[in-house]
Amino acid sequence: MTNPQEKRLLRTLSGEITDRPPFWLMRQAGRYLPEYRKVRETAGNFLDLCYNPALAEEVTLQPLRRYGMDAAILFADILLIPHALGQPLAYREGEGPVLEPIRSAAALTALNPDRIHETLAPVYETVERLSSSIPKDCTLIGFAGAPWTVASYMVEGKGSKDYAHIKQWAYSDPEGFGQLMDILVEATIAYLVRQVQAGAEVIQIFDTWAGVLADDSFRKWVIEPTKRIVEGLRTQYPELPVIGFPKGVGANIIPFVEETGVTAISLDTGTALDWAAKVLQPQLPVQGNLDPMLLVTGGAAMERRIENILRILGNGPFIFNLGHGIVPQTPPEHVARLSELIRNSSK
Repeated sequence: MTNPQEKRLLRTLSGEITDRPPFWLMRQAGRYLPEYRKVRETAGNFLDLCYNPALAEEVTLQPLRRYGMDAAILFADILLIPHALGQPLAYREGEGPVLEPIRSAAALTALNPDRIHETLAPVYETVERLSSSIPKDCTLIGFAGAPWTVASYMVEGKGSKDYAHIKQWAYSDPEGFGQLMDILVEATIAYLVRQVQAGAEVIQIFDTWAGVLADDSFRKWVIEPTKRIVEGLRTQYPELPVIGFPKGVGANIIPFVEETGVTAISLDTGTALDWAAKVLQPQLPVQGNLDPMLLVTGGAAMERRIENILRILGNGPFIFNLGHGIVPQTPPEHVARLSELIRNSSK
């Protein structure tokens, strides 16, 4: 078995400054790769791909073969939990995920937490396969969506611009909405524990829509649920590294860091580098935050920003990543150039 200290990402998460920053990219497996698109055609629909361990393993490994990232992140989706709870879910071309909305406490009876492990068993098998198939110096990351972001899709029924339905429910009936959040907290802990049991070495919690909340609601619906998840994981795995990613939250990132117990914080593109180096990095490792559209653009503009990120954040514990996920129109050769620059950035 590989010594964890041989893995650059794990060393960074323990607070060490390594010879060069480890790197991986959110959505590093996906539609920008021609080999992914071939597998996707074979799988049928997107859910079938997520629930096919052999194919999910393959697409997780594809970017590692091309670019040699320091981490593999399980190929899955944050909406597998509501699907496993019993909420109908479909992925429609050009529209994204579509769910039958849940908009009241009375509707929660349709959810069945007892069935999640049966539905998610293929995901655990994918993790098991990856734990032995990724390179020995590569770290395996498991993940889940944070309750607020997952609930946003469950209540709105799809992506939203104003989050009107979920906000109205949370404001008008906090107790009833809290029941949904409780279900999601417990399901997320159970799901992530199984991922760790299957071989995940690090967990990332994605809260993509955390930035739509005011500070008092942010504490109630983002910080508190995340803290409960981290505490639930740590009761079984006290040393488990957890990366938090509350996107677009501005100054609310400070109480998130201070109160949730996350090991590291992933920065969105809008986070100022100098501020992060001064305020956040002395407290914990940081991850981020190249604009995904610079990865599309490539050339001198991308390279300058990569060099700036490395220069400013590379003096502390730092994981190079994007400020959000790779977009489908990204040229694979630009990712190759990013990889080259990171690998040549050794001190």
